Amino acid sequence: MDAMEKNCFETELPAGYTEVYAVDAKNKKTGVLLNLASVPIMLLVAAPLIRLIRPTDFFGNYSIARMLWACGCLLAYLVLHELVHGAAYKLLTRRKLTFGITLSAAYCGVPDIYVYRRAALISLLAPFTVFILVFGALTLLLPNPWDKTYMAAVLAIHVGACSGDLYDTALYLFRFRDPRTLMRDTGPRQTFYLPGDLLVTDH
Repeated sequence: MDAMEKNCFETELPAGYTEVYAVDAKNKKTGVLLNLASVPIMLLVAAPLIRLIRPTDFFGNYSIARMLWACGCLLAYLVLHELVHGAAYKLLTRRKLTFGITLSAAYCGVPDIYVYRRAALISLLAPFTVFILVFGALTLLLPNPWDKTYMAAVLAIHVGACSGDLYDTALYLFRFRDPRTLMRDTGPRQTFYLPGDLLVTDH
């Protein structure tokens, strides 16, 4: 294990660490809440984008091929989202990845190690950042108003689909701010661990 890898993860949970919180997409309540949260997120993103596009010749430029092209982009995105998670984990840890899908979410994890806060945040935010840039650029640069609208919809779906990643990120930003925080990410479940001196009563 080189120095970069050592700073990113532990192969075993260190002595004195305790499980303090878990987010499990396989849990029905959690899965439903995360998917419900994605709806207002999508609407908040879509509304200003539609105002920005302001199509002037919508129906004159419509074609079924454009809609199918957008659907193809969306299906490809669903796979690429998880691959980007995996690429970030692989670059940082070089450990075995796991991929899968549940009724509530697709996932990528690195279940055999415990990752530190920085590595976890990089992997969590990698797809969010990459695809905001990709779909945002397409929304702005494509000349046809239907293409712009479809890409705006895909962008909104992307941000909504990141609800689980954004929730975990919020946990790191507001609750688990210490760099010693460890997380085991099996894919559908992220379990957070803290050393004993950081434990407080609300955990």
